[in-house]
Amino acid sequence: MADPASSSAQPKGATGVLVLADGTVVWGKGFGAVGSAVGEVCFNTAMTGYQEVMTDPSYAAQIVTFTFPHIGNVGANDEDFESVVEGAVGCIVREEVTPHSNFRAQQEFADWLAAHDKIGLSGVDTRALTRRIRLSGAPNAVIAHAPDGKFDLHALKARAREWAGLEGMDLAQRVSREKSQDWVGGSWELGNGYGDADNSEKPHVVAIDYGSKDNIFRNLVKAGARVTVVPARTSLNDIMAHQPDGVFLSNGPGDPAATGAYAVPVIKALLDKDVPLFGICLGHQMLALATGAKTVKMHQGHRGANHPVKRLEDGVVEITSMNHGFAVDGDTLPDSVEETHISLFDGSNCGIAVKGKQAFGVQYHPEASPGPQDSFYLFERFVGMLGDN
Repeated sequence: MADPASSSAQPKGATGVLVLADGTVVWGKGFGAVGSAVGEVCFNTAMTGYQEVMTDPSYAAQIVTFTFPHIGNVGANDEDFESVVEGAVGCIVREEVTPHSNFRAQQEFADWLAAHDKIGLSGVDTRALTRRIRLSGAPNAVIAHAPDGKFDLHALKARAREWAGLEGMDLAQRVSREKSQDWVGGSWELGNGYGDADNSEKPHVVAIDYGSKDNIFRNLVKAGARVTVVPARTSLNDIMAHQPDGVFLSNGPGDPAATGAYAVPVIKALLDKDVPLFGICLGHQMLALATGAKTVKMHQGHRGANHPVKRLEDGVVEITSMNHGFAVDGDTLPDSVEETHISLFDGSNCGIAVKGKQAFGVQYHPEASPGPQDSFYLFERFVGMLGDN
């Protein structure tokens, strides 16, 4: 790596370190929580939304490198959480965290990280680290912060080297809620916060929580549904006991093939019952696996808020938000499945529809609204199906 700080010789004043599984050591200044955490190092190209990124359960067991050099100016607040369960374990930034200058800020980003047990590392050549990930793939690593600058590099290297990595790992159960609940949050408005969901006689969506972002449920409500959220391992009988008009398959972390061991049989049964289905990210991958397709670990993954996706039915390009290190292998899609969207970055699969069924999924995150409204039609399309069921 072309980073002058990448050596075992600790620079003066270094209070943070990133140790890769191959033994590479990257020094910097620690902030946020004190301690160490292991995970896969990825990069995100978004210019803002870092609090949302750090609280997205899809980033569980990951260390996020922010390519935008100035992180912190929005600060942190109580409204921008994607979830209160586990998200990213740490983050890496180029410059020291910027003091907040946003009227919605309630806390400095570094203080917020410390309060939520997440480690930060600044002063890193994030361009060099990003190039390394692009060339060699996402490495396993340990991120550590010690205000006194004392680190056991031998132990950190061993921990990074011995961590098994995300491939083959089911993380959905770890971040899923433990019991079913009726969703109550509505859309957000400046000055008013989040409204209440109207749970009157509207189409009923049962959402399976594999590590969901709360904003997805708010968008389902906005599109005209009422939502009940259930844990990742909820049985078919328990799902059907809620009398759903449709079932939503949420995003989440980890290897989809591992989560599919218990999720795919349920989804297959829902398809057999002709229950309308809509999946996002991991949920999209679960739907593809249920049709007989396969998923693959990506070289570097897609993470950012500027990913162009082509809708194949009419050629329209959507600007999307993405966060995934695994993808559906488009070459394995059976004849019963139509490919509906592809990435214009690398041609990878970004959407499917099951022929003869009211079931579809997308790899990207329409609820993140980077377009900002390019993809809201997906929620309206799904909720619109439910009246036909």
